Formats: sequence, C-alpha cells, structure tokens
Amino acid sequence: MRKVTLVSELREAISDWHLAGKRLAFVPTMGNLHAGHLQLVSEARKQADHVVVSIFVNPTQFGAGEDFETYPRTERKDQEKLETAGADLLFLPSVSEMYAPDAKTTVSVAGLSELHCGASRPGHFNGVATVVCKLFNLVQPDIALFGLKDFQQLAVIRTMVKDLNFPVEIVGVDTVREPSGLAMSSRNGYLSSEEIKAAPKLYESLCVARDAVLAGKQPYADIEIRAILSLQEVGFRPDYFSICRSSDLKKAETEDKDLVILAAAKLGSTRLIDNVYFSR
Repeated sequence: MRKVTLVSELREAISDWHLAGKRLAFVPTMGNLHAGHLQLVSEARKQADHVVVSIFVNPTQFGAGEDFETYPRTERKDQEKLETAGADLLFLPSVSEMYAPDAKTTVSVAGLSELHCGASRPGHFNGVATVVCKLFNLVQPDIALFGLKDFQQLAVIRTMVKDLNFPVEIVGVDTVREPSGLAMSSRNGYLSSEEIKAAPKLYESLCVARDAVLAGKQPYADIEIRAILSLQEVGFRPDYFSICRSSDLKKAETEDKDLVILAAAKLGSTRLIDNVYFSR
C-alpha cells in the first residue's frame, strides 16, 4: 500500500489507474479504524480494481465545544490495518493541504442537513458535504462506500451526488456491531466501563420500537416517547428518537412503507448515534 499526503501525489498515484480504465473504489474515513471501516474496505475490494482510503479528521464538520482536538488519531495502527485489509492507496492530508486559508466555498444540502443531527449540530453536514465533494473531485472514484450507521450522512451524500451530477456510485454498507449489539464507532473509546454496559440499550430500544411499528397497534409518537423514557432510565440523555421515512428522513406517517428509526443520545460525555431501517 502506498501512502501519500499531498494532492499532487494523490493525482499522480491514481492517474495511471484512470488512464488504464481501472475501476476505483473510495472509502473516506476520519481514522481510528475499527472493524466497521475494514468491512467497507473489504466490500470495496470486491467491487473495484483498486481501493483508495482517506484518513482526514475534518475540522469543518466539528462545532464549537466538540471533540476535534481530542478526536482519536491512530495513524500508525490504521496504516497497518489497511495494509492487511488490502487497500492500495492511503491519502493522509493535512488540514492546510485540504483547505486554503482563504477558502470561501461551502457545499450545503438544504433540508436534509437541518434535520436530526443537523438540528443539534448546526453546520455539521455542510462540513461533511464540502469535504466529501472535495475528496470526490480529487480521487474521481467510480464507487464510494459509507457505513449505514451514519444514515443521515449517507442520505446527505446521496443527495449531493445526485444534485451535482457526480459520476460516483454510492454504496451503503451494513453497520458492524459488537456482540452486545452496540454499533462500532470511533467514539466508543470515550465510554467508561460502566457506560459500555449501558450503551447497547440504544440499539435495543431501536429494535423494540421497530417491532412496535411492525405490530401496528400504537401511534408512532407513543413509541418514540416510550423509547426516550427507557433510554433515560439507564442514564442516556436522548437528543432525538424519530420514526422517519427512509426516502427523505421526515416524520413517517402510518401509510409510509419504507422506514428508518434514527436515534442520538449522550451517555456521559459521549454522543452515540444508531438506526434501524426496514419496510412495513
């Protein structure tokens, strides 16, 4: 696996692949890689001739008071994992390489970006859309893979790709979970031993809510309220717990068929997100 840190090096590294008509897969990450990230690389290897992975902790998607400075950076271990997983190229740029000091352009996906996580993290999805747009322009992949744990992020990226006519196939890959059901996340390392025991309750509450929706005997608002109360009982501070249409992430009505239940909650100082998606 080759590692590059400069845009010029990245372009030089992939130019021969493009000229040869090779199919490129791209997996953008913020590092501190776990089995969920490596599953993305594994799927990418199945669908392309070459796999490019980026590690970039993107400052524009962190708000004031969030964990940009303390976000775990484990670049040496990440490189070893990517070597084993079979990535061909690692792009590891600095902030100054990705953003000029006088940069003025931001990509914003209106509507989707203000919902759910966007309501409590203003500007977050503008930062996500902007950096992914830049990375797509640099790598020019045929296919890009993202984890479905960040369901809203994936919806934002899909919409951006459609609206801006990027020739990139976007693939969502199922969430990889701990045996307890807890969705793997780089932020799980913030959890204390006691919080780790309580954390699987988030996914459990989503599954209970899904089953209640499928049973069809309770109003959606009642299901959401009961889930929030159950999370509070074990120490969570819920941000939202919402039964939505999977197409646009707006509140679901009883006639909607394709659904996703989105949840975000703090456990101690750690903000966890998760979801379940299904059809009625």
